[in-house]
Amino acid sequence: MEVIYPKACGVDVHKTFIVAVICDSTNQIPKYLKKRFSTFNNSLIDFRNWLLNNDCQNVCMESTGKYYIPVYNALEGFISNVVVANPKWVKCIKGEKDDNKDAKWIADLFKLGIVRSSFIPYKDFRVLREFTRYLYKLTCNKTSEKNRFINALTVGNCKLDMVFSDIFGKSSQDIIDIILNNDSFSDEDIINCLRKNCKSSKDDIK
Repeated sequence: MEVIYPKACGVDVHKTFIVAVICDSTNQIPKYLKKRFSTFNNSLIDFRNWLLNNDCQNVCMESTGKYYIPVYNALEGFISNVVVANPKWVKCIKGEKDDNKDAKWIADLFKLGIVRSSFIPYKDFRVLREFTRYLYKLTCNKTSEKNRFINALTVGNCKLDMVFSDIFGKSSQDIIDIILNNDSFSDEDIINCLRKNCKSSKDDIK
């Protein structure tokens, strides 16, 4: 098969370290350079500089959970062609699994151009995606806590949700404060609270 990338690097990514193998196919007999790096940021910068010093602008790695992201971030903007591949496309031969062999196998496949790249959005989109996902998570948590609060009122025989359209409105919250902060309260206390809120609302309208 034709070699598409004369210099290609295969990276086997783990949580605490990566193993990188550069395959140099510029000559008839390929040469391999192998090196191991930590996944700390300064070590990933060393990895990037190692690639640049060896004039390797083509890198391929597996999309192993979240572990590939720091490696990708360190290479982005410095290495022109960074491919994140689905593991099923770069799976090593059964019985031959080893960190060094995995990285070499990825490099051998990648240099032939037969590894399909996963879609990685631009950095601005990735940042926006993280914010929107976190906002969605906070919104879901807020809704969940509100439902839990309403259930607690229901279990405590406090049917405010049958009286108020918004259980978290000012009038409803004032009544809940009276119930929680007074060992003994009367219906008159609740009525006075409602009258006070109605008067405040009229004053606000004026």
